[in-house]
Amino acid sequence: MYISGRERKILEFLLNQQDDVTIKHLADSLEVSSRTIHRDLKSVEDILEHFQLNLNKKSGVGIQIVGDKVNKKNLELTLFSVEHTDYRPEERQAIIISTLLETNEPIKLFTLANELDVTIATVSNDLDKIADQLSEYQIELIRKRGYGVSVEGKETSKRAALSYLISQHMDESDFVALLRENIEKKSKQHLNTISSRLLGLVDQNKLKTIEKSVERIRSELPYELADSAYIGLVVHLALAIERLQQGENIQFDQNYLRDMKETKEYQIAEKMIFDLEKAFGMIIPEDEIGYITMHLMGAKLRNDNEYLLEESSIDIAYKARELISYVGEQLGKNLTDNSGLLSDLVAHLKPTIYRLKQGMNIKNPLLREIKEDYQQLFTMLEDGVGEVFSETEFPDEEIGYLVLHFASALMGEEENVEVNALVICSSGIGTSRMLASRLNQHIPEVKQVSNRSLFELSEMNLSDYDLIISTIPLKDMENEYILASPILTEKEIHKIKRYVRRLKVNKRAQPKKIKSVEVKSKDDLVTRLQSMQQYSKVILDLLLGLRVYHIEEKKDSEEIMEVACFQLEKNQVINDKEAVFQELIKREKLGGLGIPGTSLALYHARSDSVRKPILSVYALDHPIAIRSMDDNEVRVESILLMLAPRDISEQSLELLSFISALLIRDQESISTFQSKDENKINQYLSHHLNEFINQKL
Repeated sequence: MYISGRERKILEFLLNQQDDVTIKHLADSLEVSSRTIHRDLKSVEDILEHFQLNLNKKSGVGIQIVGDKVNKKNLELTLFSVEHTDYRPEERQAIIISTLLETNEPIKLFTLANELDVTIATVSNDLDKIADQLSEYQIELIRKRGYGVSVEGKETSKRAALSYLISQHMDESDFVALLRENIEKKSKQHLNTISSRLLGLVDQNKLKTIEKSVERIRSELPYELADSAYIGLVVHLALAIERLQQGENIQFDQNYLRDMKETKEYQIAEKMIFDLEKAFGMIIPEDEIGYITMHLMGAKLRNDNEYLLEESSIDIAYKARELISYVGEQLGKNLTDNSGLLSDLVAHLKPTIYRLKQGMNIKNPLLREIKEDYQQLFTMLEDGVGEVFSETEFPDEEIGYLVLHFASALMGEEENVEVNALVICSSGIGTSRMLASRLNQHIPEVKQVSNRSLFELSEMNLSDYDLIISTIPLKDMENEYILASPILTEKEIHKIKRYVRRLKVNKRAQPKKIKSVEVKSKDDLVTRLQSMQQYSKVILDLLLGLRVYHIEEKKDSEEIMEVACFQLEKNQVINDKEAVFQELIKREKLGGLGIPGTSLALYHARSDSVRKPILSVYALDHPIAIRSMDDNEVRVESILLMLAPRDISEQSLELLSFISALLIRDQESISTFQSKDENKINQYLSHHLNEFINQKL
């Protein structure tokens, strides 16, 4: 199957998205026009059909690839292995840089253009951008008419640039797959072309020997090696062996080398070099030991502060305290007594200063998120390191790591921050309460959750809420909100936790609200009694109206809803069966209604045509497949239908929300509602509604 470069980019982009993506966002990300995207979508849909996948299009919301996870994985693997020459601009530039760095002779622009299947003008434009990238590594791009293009710089800088290129374009999991599968099985089917090109810079037959050497030293280190550090070390050693065999040596500052010789990391690096000298039959200069020591010192997970502080020099501890004071003054907080923050910073800064003075750059995969989440803190630390470490230039990647240390310290001080959350769904009576229940389970900071419907949104003051989550896309929503499924996937939980972390840091200086004194009066008592009367009425309506209807014929979800609406109109629960039916179908199109891990689906709506709250169950003799709340499919044997008037009391809303959460409370609850047994469901519901009203009393 032929897949063009742009089709590949569109498919890769959509596969990496959890939520719907607008055409404009997709066009902007791929640097093409919206018209171009519209034109390509027909071919994209044909490709998806081949993999039994669909392109779900929602007017005014966006597009999304839907289908079985296995089919999505098969498409991903095909995209990785497909032959193509249409590189993304950043991929093309990475290939040009790697070609220039591994070649000592100048290269003609025509040669690069021919290899990449682009025009000379495109290569020339790429070189303008490449010049800026290389300058960060103190490497100069030389361009002369009739001469071609080449690079000049220290060997240390060239290796740093090559290592960074590989880390930027090779996912950690892909690299581990390369080490575990490709070396042993000599297979490259899981790697895309850019990865293969960059890994062509090192002899893959040497990688296994190098990896075994690194694996051996892991157990000797007094701390864990992070995966990214482990990979970085393997890549560095592979590049070092290649470059040394080509006669390219690095020079390491001898003063730093002397300082390092007493460290445990140096002794381990020395042992590793001795192993590699024997394995490859070559002499490796002492300067390389210094470079590897730097990698090891920069790779600490920093979980042993006493060990690290013991080796840390006094001047770095002094600078770290100075930086803490600077940030504390900016925040109006005293952070100098936080010994954990000082220990962490000293442990982090010692290898960082060495690394920066050696021109060694690191990858920070969280940089974009850090800048978004802690914008104010990032700016403070940018200014702070400029003032405290005026003789050393800190790149954004390093500042990002410092931000995490301070954010962690600030969150530790704010353990009692309470998050007031608003959960929105189309009706306010169904899936919003499920989501609220999940929030309480997974996000302990969320102490108060309000459930509201889409219709109530315009009348609410959204600034009263710290966190807004919706089960449906909200058009023209100005406030920041998180779109999530009612059962909260792992990815969505991570996203909300990340938001709450940011919130905790940003709330650090806010004074706590003083609660008003409660005053008891006749009016209070009357209001409370009216409220209890309302609770009782709704509970009575629900228990007297609960029925289990058996659907014996084979029907799809729309036909079942038609039957349900007809029956409810006949029983005088609703006034207009067609109006309620349309509300239910509209809700079904907004998102999945099947409850994952069960054979249940919850259909719910609010309408002016509903006379009173109702819960009914439709037991199916012929199960049907329904889109689930986590965007997969569930085989449904019972459909729960929950309806309420559009204009509903707070007490009714609270009760219906309580029942929604009850559906997924535990295995007993799920089994009861799956049983199709009217008496059993009635008894279970009566028991829990009795507990509910007793709590209110």
